[in-house]
Amino acid sequence: MADSTVDTPSPAVSTGPWMRQAAGAAPAESKFLQGPQHRRFELWETCKIWWELIQGFRKLHFVGPCVTVFGSARFDETHPYYASARQVGRYLATSGFTVMTGGGPGVMEAANRGAKEAGGRSIGCNIKLPQEQRPNSYLDTWIDFEHFFVRKVMLVKYSYAFVVMPGGFGTLDELFEVATLIQTGKVHDFPVVLMGHDYWQPLLDQIKRMVAEHTVDAADLARFIVSDDPGEAVSAITDLAMKRFGLTYGAKVTPKWWLLESFGRWWHRKK
Repeated sequence: MADSTVDTPSPAVSTGPWMRQAAGAAPAESKFLQGPQHRRFELWETCKIWWELIQGFRKLHFVGPCVTVFGSARFDETHPYYASARQVGRYLATSGFTVMTGGGPGVMEAANRGAKEAGGRSIGCNIKLPQEQRPNSYLDTWIDFEHFFVRKVMLVKYSYAFVVMPGGFGTLDELFEVATLIQTGKVHDFPVVLMGHDYWQPLLDQIKRMVAEHTVDAADLARFIVSDDPGEAVSAITDLAMKRFGLTYGAKVTPKWWLLESFGRWWHRKK
């Protein structure tokens, strides 16, 4: 008589690092993004996100007109992209802009370093990662974020223009976040500079195909300024942001003592 039992596969063994992490205690943000959770946990995470936003608004309220520089954390100071970002930071600072980055190493460090060397303001929005991305040593002040989306709000909210150096997934995420906000009218047509013709050409070719397929408009592609020259890039930013779109440095915002903002500015400088 034939055996009527059916072999059932044994449960998968958690052998890879992803499976080991999933089996262990996940960070709060990771758990938050893994579908519905207990209501008390989600309420607590919502309160933490609200507080993270408030902290960002308070700390960055007085930074002045910013230009945000995006780019990879993986280029050290011997790399040409590091040198280019350092020049961008220097030129931006001498043009009167505060230089804001993600606060980490690589291109971010280079832009902050250039701004600091030129006597300008240098700000970082650092992200907390399992490998702990530490703020670079060229920051006047910085703030640490747990959530990428909160961090991106801060990087966009205070900026008049964006310089995108060569980078990876995170840089592309930031670039297309800005491009989408401009395309949909959520922010004005602030300049977006792509530094490095050779690096960005394949992406530009892809966007040209998107234009041909009518998934984006030709105007969406035309908004990008592509350059290899930091001086030329910053001149374009200054011309477009300050003249074509009628932007100014704005009225001086003064801290309010009853909001403890004067103390906050002193404390941020000490940090």
